[in-house]
Amino acid sequence: MQTQKIKIKDMPNNQDSPLDMLSDLLDQDMKQVNSLILKNMQSDVALIPQLAQYLIMAGGKRIRPLLTLASTAIFEGPMDKSYHLAAAVEFIHTATLLHDDVVDESNERRGQQAANLIFGNQASVLVGDFLFSKSFQMMVESGSLEILGILSNASAIIAQGEVLQLSTTNDIETSFPAYIKVIESKTAALFAASCEVGAVLSNRPASECEAMRKYGTNLGNAFQIIDDTLDYIADQETLGKDIGDDFKEGKMTAPVIFALQDAGKEEKLFWQRTLGDKKQSNQDFGTAMSYIEKHEAIEKSIDLAKQYAGSAKEELMNLPNGKYKSLLCDISDYVLSRNF
Repeated sequence: MQTQKIKIKDMPNNQDSPLDMLSDLLDQDMKQVNSLILKNMQSDVALIPQLAQYLIMAGGKRIRPLLTLASTAIFEGPMDKSYHLAAAVEFIHTATLLHDDVVDESNERRGQQAANLIFGNQASVLVGDFLFSKSFQMMVESGSLEILGILSNASAIIAQGEVLQLSTTNDIETSFPAYIKVIESKTAALFAASCEVGAVLSNRPASECEAMRKYGTNLGNAFQIIDDTLDYIADQETLGKDIGDDFKEGKMTAPVIFALQDAGKEEKLFWQRTLGDKKQSNQDFGTAMSYIEKHEAIEKSIDLAKQYAGSAKEELMNLPNGKYKSLLCDISDYVLSRNF
């Protein structure tokens, strides 16, 4: 069945995106962060830097460490002290990607073959553990127990989120609150921590630290909802990973949950067979897309992401005005138009 592909757009040119503008603005700081990343992935065990470098150097927008740097810069905080935190955030993120690809049996990540397919599942899991450990060593460099608490708590929440997602996978009765709980844990928790630590490092009042945390949470939710939507409509080469993986794995994400809300009996039987019972044929993804389009599930998912992006911007209203605040507001809109 031929389906019409709905594109997420609004941002005409990624080269002029606010994320790239923020990256340019923080270029010298990111060079320091990247140096720390390269330094801390080294080990006498040759496979560790080999595997870590394969994924870390493969690309990616470095959005999480950029948020840590920006959340320090917006308050004119100590940028040099934020470098270890930004590197730690990237290590946590990379570790979760390594673990995710093993659990999900993914074939592609960041436009190249998934690390576990090249180095094996055992090596991927263990190097992920190594990166988690190194992230904690870098957290200690801040000298702040509060920051250590924020990032270590985020790491625990991420792990819980991955387990929670396992419990909702293949369950077509999954509710929206359960779905939001999953994405708040597995994705938004690290966005929130990435933003909050910069404010804490800058010794800002509790209200401003909380505002940065909530900004990160809402931004992370919007980011993940769009990510889940892209799994159904994106260009695979642009996205850098397999399209339709969520459907194949039986993950309950926004497009499917919206499609199920008004599904008829025949449609529910389809979703139960393909997602619940894991019995799929080559034609089923096309059928799934037809049901998703019928119930405007893509548009509804994007609208939901817009609500979170709007809430993210509202959290910044009372923070210091300037170029960093402006770019952070723009990034809230940009995640809605992203294709990576």
